[in-house]
Amino acid sequence: MNVQLFIPCFIDQLYPQVAFNMVKVLEKAGCSITYNTRQTCCGQPAFNAGFWGESKEVCKKFLNDFSGSDYIVTPSASCAGFVRNYYTTLFENSSDMALAKKTAERIFEFSEFLIHILKKDDIGAIFNGKATYHDSCAALRECKIKNEPRQLLSKVKGLELVEMNEVETCCGFGGTFAVKFEPISIAMGDQKVTNAAATGAEYLISTDMSCLMHIDGCNKHKGAGLKVLHLADVLASGW
Repeated sequence: MNVQLFIPCFIDQLYPQVAFNMVKVLEKAGCSITYNTRQTCCGQPAFNAGFWGESKEVCKKFLNDFSGSDYIVTPSASCAGFVRNYYTTLFENSSDMALAKKTAERIFEFSEFLIHILKKDDIGAIFNGKATYHDSCAALRECKIKNEPRQLLSKVKGLELVEMNEVETCCGFGGTFAVKFEPISIAMGDQKVTNAAATGAEYLISTDMSCLMHIDGCNKHKGAGLKVLHLADVLASGW
């Protein structure tokens, strides 16, 4: 199966190993990967900040960069959810509406692509340790992803997965929310770290590095000793 790879800005700049690990897993699952080096942002930051005109220009470029009929896979439910749920709003009553709708139908977050499109939940990963899982708001609410990551993690040999309290509560990142409402954001992140650490887990896993970046900052400030990992990092382990 041919797959177009979309790598979000923060993963490209700060966590490139997540992208490499996702490619590693997808290739093992039988996919042929295409990466358009001209790709940039999906347009979400500008949109969320209220700059819809500027966002639309970036989104138009995204539509051109990811033309075709192949599935688009990304290690970010936040970006996938934005393209899926808001592109049709941005391009409503425009000549690009049909293309925006088709593109929205083609983009998938990594875990849902493995489960629902490839029909694979056992990659052969081995990861020894105790972990807890964080549901990002984008995955849970924008993409309706809940069981898919857990199903994949349940097949990882050596991994013990335990659920934390208030697992569906926001971690406090929210993109620009963390900048505009810093004290609230930090308090929410601190509570997430407290709940995760209370499970006795060594690792905190999620589908979204944006959440994990925020949580890890709170974790290090608190000295909780958790290690954060993207789902792709875990699935690419042990083989």
